[in-house]
Amino acid sequence: MGEDGAVTSAPQCPDGPTPMLRLIATDLDGTLLHDDKTVSPRTVAALAAAEKAGIEVFFVTGRPARWMGVVSDHVQGHGLAICANGAAVVDLHAVDPHSTASPTGREFVQVRPLPRITALKVVEALRAAAPGTSFAVELTNGINYEPAYPPFFQDTGANIATAEELLYEATDDDSAPVLKVLAHHAELAPDEFLTLARSVAGAYAAITRSSPTSLLEISGLGVSKASTLALCCEERGISAAEVVAFGDMPNDVEMLSWAGTSYAMGNAHPDVIAAASGRTVANNEDGVAIVIERLLAERAAGARS
Repeated sequence: MGEDGAVTSAPQCPDGPTPMLRLIATDLDGTLLHDDKTVSPRTVAALAAAEKAGIEVFFVTGRPARWMGVVSDHVQGHGLAICANGAAVVDLHAVDPHSTASPTGREFVQVRPLPRITALKVVEALRAAAPGTSFAVELTNGINYEPAYPPFFQDTGANIATAEELLYEATDDDSAPVLKVLAHHAELAPDEFLTLARSVAGAYAAITRSSPTSLLEISGLGVSKASTLALCCEERGISAAEVVAFGDMPNDVEMLSWAGTSYAMGNAHPDVIAAASGRTVANNEDGVAIVIERLLAERAAGARS
């Protein structure tokens, strides 16, 4: 994705020895996946080798659970992923065809929702500050959107209405939690839109972006890839120093800053490059796999010495 960064020709490793590695946290689009949304054989092999060495692998993505099929076969063992920029932790292997929690049947292990009343405040602020903004509402059971919202993907069963109508607080206790609100603008530049949104609505919610278009992702205040990853690591007794993270876009910045060792992709946004402790090559050059291979080789050499 990272349309703003130059491509490097070789990894740039952080200074000093790599700490004990217990968990790999990687973004998907623009990072682990090639631009055609596939996982290369080299990357599949590197992930499997990491798991075999006892290192957990977490996919940490802005994607919803229903778009995780592209990688669900490439996590050994635990099968957990952090989706929707930290708003949900999903078990990729717990598939129940009769589940009402997820349209894919995957189990939501944890949900950190965006309160509907808060989402309405953000919508109101963005409508006033950036006329022409259109919205979509991502729920645990699917997505609904406004008539003007671009049809990036075809989601069957979506409700089409204004954001205010879609976010109306239903009295039904079984109404699906809101994971995030998406805001699109056809004219503002992506970073300009992000800066504006944070200035007028950043007090209400966490606002970021991962798309090369002017598409913002709005989550509950304090919800991010980093904060949810930190909670998952705490449950496992894993410290930030034992985590290596990879990313390419602004929604990865907090995670890369939190992890003890982090890599910006060769195609990364400038803010990501500034936040990471190292750089690797672009996603289409298997930048994540290259680093994993090196880390495993270092571990094996240390075990022999």
